[in-house]
Amino acid sequence: MTAIRSVLFAAGFVAATAMLVFLLSPALFASRGAARRAGAVWGHVTIFLLRAVAGIRHEVRGPLPPPGSIVAAKHQSAWETLVLATLLPDPVYVVKRELLSIPGVGWYFRRAGQIAVDRQGGAPALRLMVQGAKAALENGAQLVVFPEGTRTAPGERRPYHPGIAALYRETGAVVVPVALNSGRHWSRRGFWMRPGTIRLEFLEPIPPGMDRRAFMACLEERIEQACREIEADAGRS
Repeated sequence: MTAIRSVLFAAGFVAATAMLVFLLSPALFASRGAARRAGAVWGHVTIFLLRAVAGIRHEVRGPLPPPGSIVAAKHQSAWETLVLATLLPDPVYVVKRELLSIPGVGWYFRRAGQIAVDRQGGAPALRLMVQGAKAALENGAQLVVFPEGTRTAPGERRPYHPGIAALYRETGAVVVPVALNSGRHWSRRGFWMRPGTIRLEFLEPIPPGMDRRAFMACLEERIEQACREIEADAGRS
Protein backbone atom coordinates (compact mmCIF):
# COMPACT_ATOMS: atom_id res chain seq x y z
CA MET A 1 0.00 0.00 0.00
CA THR A 2 2.84 2.39 0.84
CA ALA A 3 4.40 1.79 -2.56
CA ILE A 4 1.12 2.51 -4.32
CA ARG A 5 0.61 5.69 -2.32
CA SER A 6 4.16 6.79 -3.15
CA VAL A 7 3.72 6.23 -6.88
CA LEU A 8 0.36 8.00 -6.94
CA PHE A 9 1.68 10.94 -4.98
CA ALA A 10 4.75 11.28 -7.21
CA ALA A 11 2.57 11.27 -10.32
CA GLY A 12 0.15 13.79 -8.82
CA PHE A 13 2.90 16.06 -7.55
CA VAL A 14 4.71 16.20 -10.90
CA ALA A 15 1.45 16.78 -12.80
CA ALA A 16 0.27 19.46 -10.36
CA THR A 17 3.63 21.24 -10.46
CA ALA A 18 3.62 21.35 -14.26
CA MET A 19 0.05 22.62 -14.29
CA LEU A 20 0.75 25.32 -11.69
CA VAL A 21 3.85 26.54 -13.55
CA PHE A 22 1.55 27.21 -16.49
CA LEU A 23 -1.57 28.48 -14.68
CA LEU A 24 0.32 30.82 -12.35
CA SER A 25 2.67 32.16 -15.02
CA PRO A 26 1.17 35.70 -14.90
CA ALA A 27 2.90 36.01 -11.51
CA LEU A 28 6.23 35.93 -13.33
CA PHE A 29 5.39 39.29 -14.88
CA ALA A 30 3.94 40.84 -11.73
CA SER A 31 5.46 41.78 -8.36
CA ARG A 32 7.77 39.70 -6.22
CA GLY A 33 4.85 39.25 -3.86
CA ALA A 34 2.80 37.64 -6.62
CA ALA A 35 5.57 35.12 -7.28
CA ARG A 36 5.84 34.45 -3.55
CA ARG A 37 2.09 33.80 -3.36
CA ALA A 38 2.42 31.41 -6.30
CA GLY A 39 4.92 29.47 -4.20
CA ALA A 40 2.42 29.36 -1.34
CA VAL A 41 -0.23 27.95 -3.70
CA TRP A 42 2.22 25.22 -4.73
CA GLY A 43 2.75 24.43 -1.05
CA HIS A 44 -0.98 24.23 -0.30
CA VAL A 45 -1.59 21.95 -3.28
CA THR A 46 1.23 19.70 -2.08
CA ILE A 47 -0.26 19.59 1.43
CA PHE A 48 -3.60 18.52 -0.07
CA LEU A 49 -1.95 15.76 -2.13
CA LEU A 50 0.00 14.54 0.88
CA ARG A 51 -3.15 14.24 2.95
CA ALA A 52 -5.45 12.85 0.24
CA VAL A 53 -3.04 10.49 -1.52
CA ALA A 54 -0.13 9.69 0.80
CA GLY A 55 -1.98 9.80 4.13
CA ILE A 56 0.45 12.38 5.55
CA ARG A 57 -0.71 15.23 7.75
CA HIS A 58 1.26 17.74 9.76
CA GLU A 59 1.15 19.77 12.93
CA VAL A 60 2.99 22.98 13.78
CA ARG A 61 4.05 24.01 17.27
CA GLY A 62 5.44 27.28 18.56
CA PRO A 63 4.82 30.88 17.51
CA LEU A 64 5.61 31.92 13.95
CA PRO A 65 8.92 33.80 13.52
CA PRO A 66 8.53 37.59 13.48
CA PRO A 67 9.24 39.74 10.42
CA GLY A 68 12.93 40.45 9.94
CA SER A 69 14.10 37.20 11.55
CA ILE A 70 16.28 34.35 10.31
CA VAL A 71 14.59 30.93 10.26
CA ALA A 72 17.23 28.22 10.63
CA ALA A 73 15.57 24.87 9.87
CA LYS A 74 16.53 21.24 9.93
CA HIS A 75 16.37 19.88 6.38
CA GLN A 76 15.21 16.28 5.92
CA SER A 77 13.10 16.36 2.76
CA ALA A 78 11.42 18.61 0.21
CA TRP A 79 8.46 18.96 2.58
CA GLU A 80 9.76 21.85 4.68
CA THR A 81 10.79 23.85 1.63
CA LEU A 82 7.20 23.79 0.40
CA VAL A 83 5.33 24.03 3.70
CA LEU A 84 7.33 26.92 5.15
CA ALA A 85 6.14 28.92 2.12
CA THR A 86 2.57 28.43 3.38
CA LEU A 87 3.34 29.25 7.02
CA LEU A 88 5.53 32.35 6.76
CA PRO A 89 4.07 35.68 5.57
CA ASP A 90 7.08 36.64 3.44
CA PRO A 91 9.79 33.95 3.23
CA VAL A 92 13.02 34.49 1.32
CA TYR A 93 15.09 31.31 0.97
CA VAL A 94 18.84 30.95 0.73
CA VAL A 95 19.12 28.32 -2.02
CA LYS A 96 21.71 26.58 -4.14
CA ARG A 97 22.36 28.49 -7.34
CA GLU A 98 21.63 25.33 -9.32
CA LEU A 99 17.96 25.49 -8.36
CA LEU A 100 17.50 28.62 -10.46
CA SER A 101 18.29 26.53 -13.54
CA ILE A 102 15.31 24.19 -13.06
CA PRO A 103 12.88 24.88 -15.93
CA GLY A 104 9.67 26.46 -14.71
CA VAL A 105 10.23 26.30 -10.96
CA GLY A 106 13.54 28.16 -11.24
CA TRP A 107 11.76 31.08 -12.91
CA TYR A 108 9.56 31.52 -9.84
CA PHE A 109 12.57 31.29 -7.52
CA ARG A 110 14.17 34.15 -9.40
CA ARG A 111 11.05 36.31 -9.50
CA ALA A 112 10.31 35.72 -5.81
CA GLY A 113 13.73 37.11 -4.88
CA GLN A 114 15.28 33.96 -3.44
CA ILE A 115 18.96 34.35 -2.60
CA ALA A 116 21.04 32.01 -4.76
CA VAL A 117 24.44 30.98 -3.43
CA ASP A 118 27.38 29.55 -5.32
CA ARG A 119 28.63 27.02 -2.79
CA GLN A 120 32.04 26.97 -4.45
CA GLY A 121 32.28 30.76 -4.65
CA GLY A 122 34.18 31.36 -1.42
CA ALA A 123 34.30 34.78 0.24
CA PRO A 124 32.76 36.75 -2.68
CA ALA A 125 29.72 34.45 -2.67
CA LEU A 126 29.40 34.86 1.09
CA ARG A 127 29.44 38.65 0.78
CA LEU A 128 26.73 38.56 -1.87
CA MET A 129 24.63 36.29 0.32
CA VAL A 130 24.94 38.66 3.28
CA GLN A 131 24.03 41.66 1.11
CA GLY A 132 20.93 39.92 -0.18
CA ALA A 133 19.99 38.79 3.32
CA LYS A 134 20.28 42.30 4.75
CA ALA A 135 18.04 43.72 2.03
CA ALA A 136 15.41 41.02 2.57
CA LEU A 137 15.38 41.39 6.35
CA GLU A 138 15.18 45.17 6.15
CA ASN A 139 12.02 44.73 4.06
CA GLY A 140 10.47 42.57 6.78
CA ALA A 141 10.96 39.15 5.19
CA GLN A 142 11.78 35.98 7.08
CA LEU A 143 15.09 34.61 5.81
CA VAL A 144 14.91 30.80 5.55
CA VAL A 145 18.25 29.00 5.87
CA PHE A 146 19.07 25.30 6.10
CA PRO A 147 22.31 25.37 8.12
CA GLU A 148 23.43 21.86 7.13
CA GLY A 149 23.28 22.85 3.47
CA THR A 150 21.66 19.62 2.33
CA ARG A 151 18.97 17.15 3.31
CA THR A 152 19.80 14.67 6.07
CA ALA A 153 18.03 11.46 7.04
CA PRO A 154 16.32 11.27 10.44
CA GLY A 155 18.92 10.67 13.14
CA GLU A 156 21.74 11.77 10.84
CA ARG A 157 23.90 14.80 11.65
CA ARG A 158 26.04 16.89 9.35
CA PRO A 159 28.25 19.86 10.19
CA TYR A 160 26.44 23.17 10.37
CA HIS A 161 27.91 25.53 7.78
CA PRO A 162 29.55 28.76 8.99
CA GLY A 163 27.40 30.83 6.60
CA ILE A 164 24.61 30.89 9.20
CA ALA A 165 27.02 32.44 11.71
CA ALA A 166 27.99 35.11 9.18
CA LEU A 167 24.33 35.95 8.57
CA TYR A 168 23.68 36.10 12.32
CA ARG A 169 26.66 38.37 12.94
CA GLU A 170 26.32 40.68 9.95
CA THR A 171 22.55 41.19 10.04
CA GLY A 172 22.03 41.41 13.78
CA ALA A 173 18.78 39.49 13.36
CA VAL A 174 17.06 37.12 15.75
CA VAL A 175 17.50 33.47 14.71
CA VAL A 176 14.56 31.09 15.15
CA PRO A 177 15.64 27.41 15.12
CA VAL A 178 13.24 24.90 13.58
CA ALA A 179 13.07 21.18 14.35
CA LEU A 180 11.05 18.61 12.39
CA ASN A 181 10.74 14.98 11.39
CA SER A 182 9.66 15.25 7.76
CA GLY A 183 12.20 12.66 6.61
CA ARG A 184 10.33 10.02 8.58
CA HIS A 185 7.42 10.37 6.14
CA TRP A 186 8.87 11.85 2.92
CA SER A 187 12.18 10.33 1.92
CA ARG A 188 15.26 12.49 1.67
CA ARG A 189 15.67 11.55 -1.99
CA GLY A 190 12.68 10.82 -4.18
CA PHE A 191 9.05 10.16 -3.32
CA TRP A 192 8.95 7.25 -0.89
CA MET A 193 6.06 8.10 1.45
CA ARG A 194 5.10 6.78 4.86
CA PRO A 195 1.65 7.70 6.23
CA GLY A 196 1.51 9.58 9.52
CA THR A 197 1.92 13.04 10.96
CA ILE A 198 4.90 15.31 10.34
CA ARG A 199 5.68 17.62 13.22
CA LEU A 200 7.39 20.98 12.83
CA GLU A 201 8.35 23.06 15.84
CA PHE A 202 9.51 26.67 15.97
CA LEU A 203 11.92 26.79 18.91
CA GLU A 204 13.02 29.51 21.30
CA PRO A 205 14.64 32.36 19.34
CA ILE A 206 18.35 33.08 19.71
CA PRO A 207 18.86 36.81 20.30
CA PRO A 208 21.65 38.71 18.54
CA GLY A 209 24.98 39.40 20.21
CA MET A 210 26.43 35.95 20.93
CA ASP A 211 29.95 35.19 19.77
CA ARG A 212 30.32 32.86 16.81
CA ARG A 213 31.29 29.69 18.66
CA ALA A 214 28.59 30.04 21.31
CA PHE A 215 25.96 30.80 18.69
CA MET A 216 26.82 27.78 16.54
CA ALA A 217 26.81 25.47 19.57
CA CYS A 218 23.48 26.86 20.78
CA LEU A 219 21.81 26.60 17.37
CA GLU A 220 22.93 23.05 16.71
CA GLU A 221 22.08 21.80 20.19
CA ARG A 222 18.58 23.30 20.16
CA ILE A 223 17.71 21.89 16.75
CA GLU A 224 19.24 18.45 17.25
CA GLN A 225 17.82 17.98 20.75
CA ALA A 226 14.34 18.98 19.62
CA CYS A 227 14.58 16.66 16.60
CA ARG A 228 15.51 13.78 18.91
CA GLU A 229 12.51 14.52 21.10
CA ILE A 230 10.17 14.70 18.10
CA GLU A 231 11.52 11.41 16.77
CA ALA A 232 11.15 9.76 20.17
CA ASP A 233 7.54 10.93 20.43
CA ALA A 234 6.82 9.64 16.93
CA GLY A 235 8.35 6.28 17.79
CA ARG A 236 6.05 5.88 20.80
CA SER A 237 2.90 6.75 18.84
